[in-house]
Amino acid sequence: MRIEVAGSTHVGMKRNHNEDNFLMLPDEYLFIVADGMGGHSSGEIASRIAVDELGEFYKMTSKDQDSTWPFKMDKQRNYDENRLATGIKLANARIFEKASSESKYKGMGTTIVSVHFASDVAYVGHVGDSRVYFFRSGVLKQITEDHSLLNDYLKAKKLSPEEVENFPHKNVIVRALGMKEAVQVDVSRVEPQPGDVFLLCSDGLSGMVTDPQMQEILGRTPELDKACSQLIDMANAAGGNDNVTCVLARYHPA
Repeated sequence: MRIEVAGSTHVGMKRNHNEDNFLMLPDEYLFIVADGMGGHSSGEIASRIAVDELGEFYKMTSKDQDSTWPFKMDKQRNYDENRLATGIKLANARIFEKASSESKYKGMGTTIVSVHFASDVAYVGHVGDSRVYFFRSGVLKQITEDHSLLNDYLKAKKLSPEEVENFPHKNVIVRALGMKEAVQVDVSRVEPQPGDVFLLCSDGLSGMVTDPQMQEILGRTPELDKACSQLIDMANAAGGNDNVTCVLARYHPA
């Protein structure tokens, strides 16, 4: 198995600092995007803790699979699903601990999306409204479900299309790392086909560029680094209201 990857982040057109972070660990087949939130620079710190903790957990457990984990295994999940969920829960604990111990970090948090490839399966773990998509045969499909107030209303069918367009709390998320001592982590799995491209992004991309627009760029631009740049440029051209982060990972079987 080989994973071809590219990633980039941009401050956007309206912010003066970047609270997004991403991490690409091809040797661990692990890819992460985190979108921080909080006053001053604490959002950037929260997202950095998230990607670093999850990355370090994978490095540790790849060398020592018998190492003691800080959380119990969920019997409804297999080893790889538990590994991804545990790493994200560990990141949550670290952020919550730091936010609780220092007043200047109070209230900081971050979203996280991650993809780990193992045994020809792509495991997707996430908390918040950053997203993972996969692109196959010219079609882009969203894998993750936004943990947002807007999505909760959509699931409850409480909003008309006009109300969705004018919804005043589109950026309110209902689940994030650092908000509580414990966090629920969504984990899903995809059986990738040769050439599938996985797109991980912060809402600075998905909130400014439509799914059809992203699909069109991925369809016409096979070079991942160029596609990544074009996606970010399109988000900024649309207004760049937030930090923009994009990671693209193409799956090649053994």
